[in-house]
Amino acid sequence: DVEGITKAAHEHGALMVWDLAHTAGAVPFHAEALDVDFAVGCGYKYLNGGPGAPAFIYVAPRLLETAGQPLQGWWGHAEPFEFEVDYRPAVGIARFLTGTANVLSMKSLEAALEVFSGVSLEKLREKSVSLTSFFIDLFDDHLAPRGFTLASPRAPESRGSHVALGFAGGKELVAAMAAEGIIADFRPPDLMRFGFAPLYNTHQEVVSLVERLSSY
Repeated sequence: DVEGITKAAHEHGALMVWDLAHTAGAVPFHAEALDVDFAVGCGYKYLNGGPGAPAFIYVAPRLLETAGQPLQGWWGHAEPFEFEVDYRPAVGIARFLTGTANVLSMKSLEAALEVFSGVSLEKLREKSVSLTSFFIDLFDDHLAPRGFTLASPRAPESRGSHVALGFAGGKELVAAMAAEGIIADFRPPDLMRFGFAPLYNTHQEVVSLVERLSSY
């Protein structure tokens, strides 16, 4: 409930920062309509920018001239080539920049974002829900009887585009699948996270994943 929580924060004189790491590229998020103050996220997950992709920040227009950040870098300076003794933040969102970004990573993210220009985020969300729901259905039929447990919400509105499973041999299983080109994520003590990128993952890949998990 982004809108409700943000409103409650405002009623108590607080500002809210929302983490969009598992939202951007998978779940529609209308920051201005929700009256969000700040939001941050990464480019390497569902935005498909690849490892090391730049992060991003959103700042509500009403806060741009009064908000600041503690990391002062030359890209965020009002006149970066004047080499002034004192720091003067740039006007607008540029004041939240710091030092020189990784140009190659920026270029990769730019290419990834171009794909989204002709894509409906609402349609992506429908695909995401379909993929994760299908995975959970297959989990019930094929993985739960083998000792796997579901660690993600069953209700689609309560989850993003990844599903976490618990399994006693999860660490070894994730490593074995990585050697086969199936990339998952392990988190102690026993959680395996499976991210479904709605832009390119298919339902057949979900079937193949469950078949591989079932064979362990």
